[in-house]
Amino acid sequence: MLNQETKNAARKPAARLHIAVAQEAYRHNSALLAALGSDVDGLGAAEIERRLERDGFNEVAHEKPPHWTLQLLRAFANPFIVVLLALAVVQLLTEADDPTGPIIIGVMVAVSVLLRFTQEFRSARDAERLKAMVRNTATVTRRAEDGHSERIEVPVAELVPGDIVHLAAGDMVPADLRLLGAKDLFVSQAILTGESLPVEKSAPQAIPREVQERHDALDSPLDLPSVCYMGTNVVSGTATGVVVGTGRLTYLGSLARSIVGQRAQTSFDRGVNSVSWLLIRFMAVMVPVVFVINGVDKGDWLQAFLFALSVAVGLTPEMLPMIVSANLAKGALAMSRRKVVVKRLDAIQNFGAMDVLCTDKTGTLTLDRIVLERHLDLDGDDDEDVLAYGWLNSHFQTGLKNLMDKAVLAHRDLDHLAQRYRVVDEIPFDFQRRRMSVVLEDGAGGELLVCKGAVEEMLAISAFEKVGERVEPITDERRRAIRAVARRLNDDGLRVLVVAIKRQPPAGRAYGVADEDGLIAVGCLAFLDPPKDTAASAIAALRQHGVAVKVVTGDNEAVTRKICAEVGLDVAHSVRGAEVESLDDSALDALVLRTTVFAKMSPLQKARVVKSLQRSGHTVGFLGDGINDAPALREADVGISVDTATDIAKESADIILLEKNLMVLEEGVIEGRVTFGNIMKYIKMTASSNFGNVFSVLIASAFLPFLPMLPLQLLVQNLLYDLSQLSIPFDRMDEDYLHKPQRWDAGDIGRFMVRIGPISSIFDLTTFLLMWYVFGADSPAQAALFQSGWFVEGLLSQTLIVHMIRTRRIPFVQSWAAAPVLSLTATIMLAGMLLPFTSLGAKIGMVPLPSAYFGWLALTLLCYCGLTQAVKVWYIRRYGRWL
Repeated sequence: MLNQETKNAARKPAARLHIAVAQEAYRHNSALLAALGSDVDGLGAAEIERRLERDGFNEVAHEKPPHWTLQLLRAFANPFIVVLLALAVVQLLTEADDPTGPIIIGVMVAVSVLLRFTQEFRSARDAERLKAMVRNTATVTRRAEDGHSERIEVPVAELVPGDIVHLAAGDMVPADLRLLGAKDLFVSQAILTGESLPVEKSAPQAIPREVQERHDALDSPLDLPSVCYMGTNVVSGTATGVVVGTGRLTYLGSLARSIVGQRAQTSFDRGVNSVSWLLIRFMAVMVPVVFVINGVDKGDWLQAFLFALSVAVGLTPEMLPMIVSANLAKGALAMSRRKVVVKRLDAIQNFGAMDVLCTDKTGTLTLDRIVLERHLDLDGDDDEDVLAYGWLNSHFQTGLKNLMDKAVLAHRDLDHLAQRYRVVDEIPFDFQRRRMSVVLEDGAGGELLVCKGAVEEMLAISAFEKVGERVEPITDERRRAIRAVARRLNDDGLRVLVVAIKRQPPAGRAYGVADEDGLIAVGCLAFLDPPKDTAASAIAALRQHGVAVKVVTGDNEAVTRKICAEVGLDVAHSVRGAEVESLDDSALDALVLRTTVFAKMSPLQKARVVKSLQRSGHTVGFLGDGINDAPALREADVGISVDTATDIAKESADIILLEKNLMVLEEGVIEGRVTFGNIMKYIKMTASSNFGNVFSVLIASAFLPFLPMLPLQLLVQNLLYDLSQLSIPFDRMDEDYLHKPQRWDAGDIGRFMVRIGPISSIFDLTTFLLMWYVFGADSPAQAALFQSGWFVEGLLSQTLIVHMIRTRRIPFVQSWAAAPVLSLTATIMLAGMLLPFTSLGAKIGMVPLPSAYFGWLALTLLCYCGLTQAVKVWYIRRYGRWL
């Protein structure tokens, strides 16, 4: 749940805004303009400047991308980066004559930091390019210097309260406006409410008194029919309005302020930190022990310190930052090929860990366009005549066609009907009548009036009904039956219009509202924003990959349930925002787990649902594109938006889709799991190897009269092993690993380290005994031979374990690594075996090994692989997981 301060900060401005807007919603135009210090001729330049000084620019709060220097510094914010830099400094101070170690560490740190910085800087730049507003100017009436008014285009940011703004189809509403006049105005408020259908807006004088009385201070401000809100879009019609709110004092601005600031820590952040500190604590305990044992046993405290320092470097998974960054960068590149912009690299892994996806409905599950779903007679049966009459009405009207008119015309090609009729007159739509009519000459000397509109308004003017081929008087009982049919359609999420006709001789005069009387009701047209063809299959695919889909929308419950049922979601239990608001956190936690459909949700309620799921241990993704989705996008472990989304939604998101398609999300989930799996390979390989090496070093230090390996040899061995890991980001994952969500578990990593690590110690000890008793490396004079033998065995066993750990199957039999992994590990193993025979080997204190050693080495490695595979089988049965 959002903390109380955030909730209060978000609610108070919205509440104040609601009261202010509600007070102005129905005030007479002249009184409103006087209160705002304006008039229909607009404001002059001097007054504009004064108001800009007082109220500021018409801009909402938003996050500015950090300067590149700050982004670079953030790339260093990793526990192991800090540890590595500290080790490099200590080595530089204690071994100033040999800077090899610090240079190697510095290169690793630089590569890791630059990988992360480059990808995130590029993604942030791409995201900024996507944030351009659909329309950045507005048409206003302003007073010129000579006192005359003129219509001009001005930047949206320069609007002030009192400006007179003109709207037309396709415009984005540039500020909160109280309408002064409107004609056939329909506005899409989907970015604020999630409602797929546009809503009609009108000036107060055209709104019936009973409608005005319904909108008191308790209603949502978005329901006010005389107010248009910043960020919404004009679908059809024209209007003139006066600006009543700009910038942070708009409804959009009040929401924007609530989501700018520090993000919640994601599951990836928590996972990396927990694993990092687990390994750092382990190192902090073991390194002093190694130092003390060697100092006491050998008497050379400086050499003991240098050896302990080398062990610290060996224990530190210094490649972790680079492996993580390389994996994430590779994932981001793969996602970019699928038309996905990754703003925050960590979000790729969160994609893979995601087990619940919360999504809006409009445009994600649906086509985001209205279609004619059914054409029915008054009993609810399909009827072609109803379609024909509806088509004539939509085709012959001369005004701006709304979305439902376009849906009727697109439903079927009925152009042949137009040839039989000629337009005589039309009675335009208005807010009070909620219907429109066309009058046609039918070619036989008569005239046909075709009217369509809202159910109640149409039943009020219908005296008859069409029953088959007969026309009968319509009774009150039949009216109730027709209303019941309409309600059933509404319950299925359909919007219903009634079609009625009247045939009469030519009137010989202009037609008016009075002629819409005594009509014959013929049937209903039912409209829907239908589901996408791919939605059901995408949801099924996500379900197969262990991701539950929940729909969290501001749209109405009936529509949402209908769409969800059609795409295969469980709609047995749906919840409205009002119910969510009434619950405390514990009750909400129980509710969200069993609920799939959340309708009529406010922005903060959406965020509460996300937080509730996270409290229950879920990794949550949220897909949304509206202002009303922004708080939930920020709270989610992975926020997903689209390039056509509002600026604030895109700012709040971690990932931006260039196509609003759930199938892309399935691909993202798989890519995230591949990325996570490859990261876990490195962590578990390194953690277990390091744990085993510590045991080996402790035993060798306690019983050998010389160091088991020189500090520089340890560093070179560690470097070669780390080089073998560079190919891990290019490895593949087993298919069964991709079928369920994967998440961080520091406890599992610790358990893996303790169970698997000691296996290598067993074979390190056999190598110690082999070198001591078989090859005579039993004195300080033979220390170089002992160290060379352990160096090669240790490097080869560490490198070979890559193939044992990368899969839960039998390596080289049931699962093969990718070619880069095979080639690089083979190269490193060969280099390790040859090193004692080279001049470089001699420089770091190594000597050639006897040929008999390699037969023993092969036997040791074979036994090591066999025992590791046996323990792997036991571990999977015991704990149910491997990577």
